Order: sequence, then structure tokens, then C-alpha cells
Amino acid sequence: MSSSLSVLGKERIVTIDIIRGFALFGIFLVNMPAFHSSEFLSMLYGVEHAHTGADYWLDFFFTLFIDMKFFTIFSFLFGLGFYIFMSRAEEKGLKMKRLFTRRMVALLVIGLLHLILLWFGDILHTYAITGFLLLFFYKRKIKTMIIWAISLLVVFNLFLSLSLILPESILDEINQESIMIYEEKIDEYVETYESAGYAEWVSYRIQTEVIPVLSNLIGNMIPILAMFLFGLAAGKAGIFKPNTVHHGFIRKFQIIMGVVSIPLLVFLALAKLELLATGFKGVIYIELFTSLTGVTLCFFYISTLTLLLKKQQWQKRLRPLGYAGQMALTNYLAQTIICMAIFVLGGLYNDISLLAGTIICLVIFGLQIVVSYYWLKTYQFGPFEWLWRSVTYGKLQSIKKVSTVKNKVS
Repeated sequence: MSSSLSVLGKERIVTIDIIRGFALFGIFLVNMPAFHSSEFLSMLYGVEHAHTGADYWLDFFFTLFIDMKFFTIFSFLFGLGFYIFMSRAEEKGLKMKRLFTRRMVALLVIGLLHLILLWFGDILHTYAITGFLLLFFYKRKIKTMIIWAISLLVVFNLFLSLSLILPESILDEINQESIMIYEEKIDEYVETYESAGYAEWVSYRIQTEVIPVLSNLIGNMIPILAMFLFGLAAGKAGIFKPNTVHHGFIRKFQIIMGVVSIPLLVFLALAKLELLATGFKGVIYIELFTSLTGVTLCFFYISTLTLLLKKQQWQKRLRPLGYAGQMALTNYLAQTIICMAIFVLGGLYNDISLLAGTIICLVIFGLQIVVSYYWLKTYQFGPFEWLWRSVTYGKLQSIKKVSTVKNKVS
């Protein structure tokens, strides 16, 4: 394996930052309903929100083209980032495993604080715990990584499909029981978000949200590790090198993933329209085809963006996404803080439509792009990236750009 830092060229950095910004935006769109409404209970008990009008079709569009598609992109990029981090440390002669372990411990702490003190939808703690497993694959062959990744996805989706073999009567009984529990809990849940003090709110969330989230940790790790491994394999194969020899492969892969996605999207649309099944079985179909399209469209989006960004005009057009992507950790955590302030402290919880929430999301993300742009004019990293980097290396890192420091001295 070559650890050449040619993979760290300017073109590579810009491309990955833009793809990361694109993924961050998609994740924010998906997360927004969970910030302003009782999305957690709906997901926990498999109860679909009854959207109407514009919200119905917006939810339909999100299910087909947004849900699970950007989370998988972010996971893929995490695996790619692991390869870049380890190859950098290896070339510099640093203790790469120790550094990466410290890096994951820091991310785990940030993630758990985020999960417990702010929001149930934190993904950082899962990334951190799953990230430790990547250490077992860094020196493995690309073929081994791909086999493991595909196997994990097959197991995960087979597990999602198991409920489909149950008799209709049992599924209906499960569905009715889930709806009853949901209806018993929903009023208390919303009231707590609307009127509880912070300490009471956190205490309620630990029992209602945090414990169920952590109890599902292993299941959630399976598809994440798969996408990590795909990203690691892509990094090791040099897919994102500026002068990669894999340009033809990327184009063929884009076409294949696009073609494979079409029938899966058709089935997902039919499931969403309740033409395949209703009740709990319909929810299972939606979960299954959302998971499958989450992988195929993830690769279609990544390959399409990678090909587009080979052209300078697209680098320029999409560069604003790169500013947000360069500060992805800071912007991800800031999204939670901003949305909790608007919806929970601002008294708007459970009073916002999907369309209104999407518009708010667009406004916030647009502002994050602007703030990221001006911040990066002076600083090398976002504030949370700087903190994470400082803990990783065991000392405070320089945050200001060298040119800025020189200008001040002169």
C-alpha cells in the first residue's frame, strides 16, 4: 500500500469537502423533522406521520431521494477520512493507532454529550464506537474490505426483511399494539418538550430516548461499518487522487448504480403509496427499500459529484458547499443547538409543518455556508474541529492561518 500524500492534493481536498458539505445538507434536511416534531416516537413505534397537501409530496420526495442517502455518504467519507488520517500519520512516523484511538475517544465523548444533553439523533457516538473496528481492516486487502462490506449489508437487509415472513394477522397485531403505545406516550412526550425545565427534560429523555437509542447501537453499527469499509477501500485504491486512473471505473459505476436504483425507487414509491402493503408490513417495505436505495443512490450521488468536480466550473459552482463541509463537525452540532433554541426554547415544537421546517433548514444552512466562509478566511479549522484535533494530538493546535499571523506581524 502506498501512503503517498498525493492523495492530499488541493483538488482532492476541495472535492471531498464539497461532497461532505452536500452530505451535511442532506442530513440536515432529514434531521429537521426530528428537531421540530415527535419524530422519535414515530420511528420507535413504526407509526407514519399523516402528512397532507404539500407536506405529503415533500415527504414522498424525501423518502425516495433524501432519507438514508446522505447518512450513507457521510459514513463512506468517514471511512475515506480514516484512510487519509492513518496514511498521513504513517508517513510522518507517528503512532497512528494510538492517535486514532484518542481521536475516537474524543469523538465518543462529544457524541455522548450531544446525545444526552441535546438531541436523540446523535450519530457521532455510533461513528466513534464503530470507528475502532476500522483498525482491524487498515492493513487488509481491498477485496477483503469489499467482501466484508457487502456481507454486512446483506445481513442487515435480510434482518429488515425477516418480519415479512410473519403471518398478516401477527403483523396487524404488532401494528395495533405499536399504535396504542404511541398514542399513550405522545401527549406526555410533546408536553415534556413544550413545558418541562431543562433538568426534567434531560431526565425524561434519558429514559425515553437515550436508553432506546443505545440499546439499538449494535444494529445501527452494521450498515455504518459497511459504508466505512467502502470508504476505506476507495481511499486505499486511490479513487480520489487528482490524477486517478479510475476515471473510467467511476463513470461505469455511476451508470450501474443509477440503473440499479430505478427499480428499487419504483418499489419504494409503491410502498410509500401503500400499493405494496398497508399497516406494519407497509412500514417494513418502506424501511427495506429505503435502506437499499440508501446504498445505491449514495454511490450514484458520490460518483456523479466526483465526475462533475473534475471540471473547474463545477468546482466553482459547488465550492460554497465545501466551506460548510470543511467545518462539518461544528456545523452538525450547531444545527442541533440552533434548532433546539428555535423549536424547544422558542415554543414552536410540534407546531411546524414539514414544508416550513424545510424552508427553515434552507435558511439555516445558507447562513452556515456564509459563516463558514468568513471563519475559514482567518482560521484553519472550525472550533469543534480544532478541539477534536487538539485532543487527538495531545496539545493545543494552531488555529489561525499562517498567512493571517504573518500579516499581523508585518
